Amino acid sequence: MGAQQSKNSPEAVAEAVAHEKAILDRLQSLKLGDDFVHVDNEKDNLFKGYVSRQPEKLAIDLTLDWQSKVLADPKNRLALSAFSSANPRDILASRTAKITDQQVFNIRIPFEGAPITNQRSSGRCWLFASTNIFRIALMKKYNLESFELSQAYLFFWDKLEKSNYFLENIIETADEPLDERLVQRLLADPISDGGQWDMVYNLVEKYGLVPQTLYPDSWNAMTSSTINYIIVAKLREYAMVLRRLANSTSTSSAALSTAKDKMMQEIHLVLTLTLGPPPSTTEDFEWNFLDKDGRARSVTSNPLRFAKAITSQEFCITNTTIASMVSLVHDPRHEPLSLLTVDRLGNIVGGRGITYINVDMATLKQACIAMLKAGLPVFFGSDVGKYSERGSGVMDLDIFDFRLGFNVDLYGSNLDKAARLRVGESAMTHAMVLTAVHVDAEGKSVRWRVQNSWGTDIGSDGWFVMSDRWMDEFVYQAVVDPRFLSKRVRDVPTQEPVVLPLWDPMGALA
Repeated sequence: MGAQQSKNSPEAVAEAVAHEKAILDRLQSLKLGDDFVHVDNEKDNLFKGYVSRQPEKLAIDLTLDWQSKVLADPKNRLALSAFSSANPRDILASRTAKITDQQVFNIRIPFEGAPITNQRSSGRCWLFASTNIFRIALMKKYNLESFELSQAYLFFWDKLEKSNYFLENIIETADEPLDERLVQRLLADPISDGGQWDMVYNLVEKYGLVPQTLYPDSWNAMTSSTINYIIVAKLREYAMVLRRLANSTSTSSAALSTAKDKMMQEIHLVLTLTLGPPPSTTEDFEWNFLDKDGRARSVTSNPLRFAKAITSQEFCITNTTIASMVSLVHDPRHEPLSLLTVDRLGNIVGGRGITYINVDMATLKQACIAMLKAGLPVFFGSDVGKYSERGSGVMDLDIFDFRLGFNVDLYGSNLDKAARLRVGESAMTHAMVLTAVHVDAEGKSVRWRVQNSWGTDIGSDGWFVMSDRWMDEFVYQAVVDPRFLSKRVRDVPTQEPVVLPLWDPMGALA
C-alpha cells in the first residue's frame, strides 16, 4: 500500500509528526544486533500507523558495489566456484551431523514391518504411512515376512470422493463471488494427492482394505500428475457449470444433482481407465500367499471385512484402536489444549471431519515415546524438506551449514516456528512413521527412527533418523492412542473447536 498525502490542520499535522516520532522511537528501541526489528507477538504489536515513504528503485551502482565486496573476499570466490558446479546442499552437508545421528535406539517397537515402501512420483505419503501401520498386525496374524496393503485402492476412492466433496463445496458456495478467497482456494487445489489421518479413517470405514497383490499400483498411481491434470481441468469446468445452474431460478435441486452425478460418472471413468477397476467393497476376494515358512495359504474375505480384521494376538493394534486414535498437533500460534479444525477440509461428504488437539511439544513427544514403549508405531506429519539430507536420511538442524557458505542464518530469531507458519515458510508436507527413539539417562528423547516411503535408494536403506531439535521445529502432528494422554488432553475434543480457514497452513495435506 503506497503512502497517501492529505490536507490537515496545523494541529493535526503536529499530532501526526509526534505520532510518527513515537513510532520511530519504538522501532529504534526494538533494534537488535542483526539490524532487524524484532516483534514478540504479531497480534499484540500491530502498529496503528506507518512510516511515510515512497517506494525506492534498486540502484544499479549499489548492486555493483555489493558485487565488488562479495568478490573481494577469497572465501566467497571459493564458494562461487563450488556452488556454481554442484548443489549447495551437497557442499554444505555436515559430516559431523551424519556421524552423530546414528541408527541406534534404546526404545524400539518389536516388529516394524517390511518392505520399505515407495510412493514414487505421487503425493500419497499419508496412505503409505497409514497402511504401513495397519499392515503390522496383519503380518503377525498371517506370519508374513513381507506385505503391503494396496495404497492404490484407497487412492482410487480418495480421488473419487474428493471430486464429489469439491463439487458439493462449489454448489454450497455458488452464491459467493468467483474471486472470493474461499472459492479461489477451492478451485486452486480440488483433489490434492495429500491427506490426513481422519481422511484415511473415512476411506477405510467406507471402502475397507485389500492386499496390494489384488490391486497393485498402475503407472498412473505411481506417477499421478497426468490424472491430476485431467481431473482438475474437468472439475474446474464443472465448477463453472454448477455455479451457473445453482444461481439460476429455473434450476431445481434434482436437476443440480443430476448434473453433478453425470460429472462424477465422467471422473469415475477417468479413474477406472487409469488406475484400473477396484475390487468391490462387498464381494469376496481370494488372497493367495506364502507365509514366511514357505507354506501356501489362502484367505477369502471382502474389503470391509478384511479391514475389520486388523488384529493379532501378538500385536496390540486393532481396528478399534485405529478408529479411536487422535491427532495431536503443535501449532504455537494457538493456545495449548485447544481443539482445532479446518473449514471445508475433508474427503468424504458426511465423513469424519479433520480435528487436531493442540498441545506443546513436550506433551506430543511424551505421547510418542509411550506409544513406542507399548510397541505401537506412530503416524506423524512434518515439513520434511527443511534441513533434511535425502542421501543419508538425516534430519538435523545442523545438517547444512548455510552460515559457512552464505554468511547468513536461514532462520534467525525473526522466524520461529509460529512465524514460519504465519508467513508460509513452513507447513505439514509429508507423513511418515516413527518406530524407535533413543532417550538419555533422564528419559528425554535424543533422536528418532523414521520409516519413510521413498524406496530403499533414499536414506539408510529407506530409513531416516530425526534429531530431537529437528522434531521441535518441523514436526507438526502425531497420531496417538488416547490412553497415553492425560485426562486434560483427552477432554479437549469436548470443547468448541477453533475453526481455521481452508487456506490456513494447518489445512496443508501431508
